[in-house]
Amino acid sequence: MESLRDILDAAARGVFPPPDGGTTIVPQLSPRDAGVLSFTAHSVVFTDEDPDWVYGTLLGVGCDPLSASMNPRFLAALMERTGRTAETIDAMLVAPPLPGEPPLPLREIEDRDHPRIRYARRRRDGVRAWSAEGGVLVMGYGIGGRLEVSVEVDEAVRHRGLGRRLVTAARHLAEEPLWAQVAPGNARSVRAFQAAGYVPVGSEILLIT
Repeated sequence: MESLRDILDAAARGVFPPPDGGTTIVPQLSPRDAGVLSFTAHSVVFTDEDPDWVYGTLLGVGCDPLSASMNPRFLAALMERTGRTAETIDAMLVAPPLPGEPPLPLREIEDRDHPRIRYARRRRDGVRAWSAEGGVLVMGYGIGGRLEVSVEVDEAVRHRGLGRRLVTAARHLAEEPLWAQVAPGNARSVRAFQAAGYVPVGSEILLIT
């Protein structure tokens, strides 16, 4: 049986679950992380809940099976069942690492109480962060043990390409595929990641405690 990490590693290589309208259920790899991934015509639910309950609830949603796993009725039932909550459904993007040095100066942040690091440590392991003039870059291991990136750009220096340079720099710091989760409505961030070579591969929702 494939694990969540197997599925993510394959997606990073461009190999996706079969577009058969089905749903794959896999165990959580961490007690912290549960949720749903949606690829083209196939979904992956990662949870330690009873698979029979998951499949039965999906059937009871009463919508197109291709949409059932991201339907609000199913997600609400899954959150109630697990005692978890969620923030948003994100676009899921991935990019391979790049050789060489980052394209802008970075200084690693050693302060573990930095607000951005504190926030990231709630959802990721092995968190590291770097500052650049006007921005912060954060990397750590999240869903399925994959390497994830997020950035923050100061209001005063936005619209100057710093976000794109930061997420490009992250690829130079990485030694494995690098994942990003971006709210689809945040068009500015979506464009920055795509301009830096990140490719959308699906959508996801992370259920948090």
